[in-house]
Amino acid sequence: MAGLPIDLPVLWAFIIAFAVFMYIVMDGFDLGLGMLFPMFPKKEDRDVMMNSVAPVWDGNETWLVLGGGGLMAAFPLAFAVVMPAIYTPIIAMLIGLIFRGVAFEFRWRTQSERNRWDVAFAGGSLLAALAQGVALGAILQGIHVEGRHYAGGWWDWLTPFSILTGCAVVAGYGLLGATWLVMKTTGELREHAYRLSWWLLVATLIAIVTVSLATPFLQADYWRRWFEWPNILFTAPIPIAVAAITLLLLKSLANKQDYRPFVLSLVLFAITYAGLGVSMFPYIVPQSITIWQAAAPANSLSFMLVGVAILVPIILAYTAWAYWVFRGKVDPSSGYH
Repeated sequence: MAGLPIDLPVLWAFIIAFAVFMYIVMDGFDLGLGMLFPMFPKKEDRDVMMNSVAPVWDGNETWLVLGGGGLMAAFPLAFAVVMPAIYTPIIAMLIGLIFRGVAFEFRWRTQSERNRWDVAFAGGSLLAALAQGVALGAILQGIHVEGRHYAGGWWDWLTPFSILTGCAVVAGYGLLGATWLVMKTTGELREHAYRLSWWLLVATLIAIVTVSLATPFLQADYWRRWFEWPNILFTAPIPIAVAAITLLLLKSLANKQDYRPFVLSLVLFAITYAGLGVSMFPYIVPQSITIWQAAAPANSLSFMLVGVAILVPIILAYTAWAYWVFRGKVDPSSGYH
């Protein structure tokens, strides 16, 4: 590692963090849209909602594959320790994604049981979002490690804090879904999405504040990072930025703007994600294993970096093209059938 011009483990940590963030924001809004299905009982509204994500929803999960696969390849020790600790929520997430994916296709093929597939779509979205948040909380609260192995129990992931983070992710994804509908729909559906956005923004802010207040008490190191001098000089801008973006988001909703609420919701997610990075870095398994301890050999990281340098721009390009081609409002009379 001494002769390398860059710190490969740090670079790979940022690559994986970027992939996970892209998944959170891109799959987050269509999971949120699925969870909002019960709030829109009309079949016509639900058809428009699904048509708004039909061209992009499957491609959004590319980033989940990149994040999970990258973690396994670049930080095999972290993967081997973290996965046994969160097997249950990860399995629940995958089941939710399966139900959602199957329901997405089958509800257009079946007339007599369409309501059942709507339930599967909404329930799968809720289960996947909740499981992701629970897994995040389980990692943040710390994983029992002895030597190089997970030494905890099967139910260590289930705590009040992990349930809190699960509910926080559900609220945040709901906000993304509602603001996406504001951007992509018209008429009464759009007005209802505006009303839901207000409530979901309040729920998201309560969740952010609650999780932020609880996190420093999980580990002494979290407290030192956020509140001790001089660290507070670097961490204070994060809550200030959250407050500023919240004010802009409230203004955009009050003015019933189309695009700004969704964009500002993404920015809000980015800021809170940065706060998560401040709490964890340089640990990949909080307070147990650093990114350097978990990293694969330098030759492996260098070899994989070539592939990532080629694939990530391609993924970004076709993703941007898909969103550009299907930009604008959804036409209720056409779409995915």
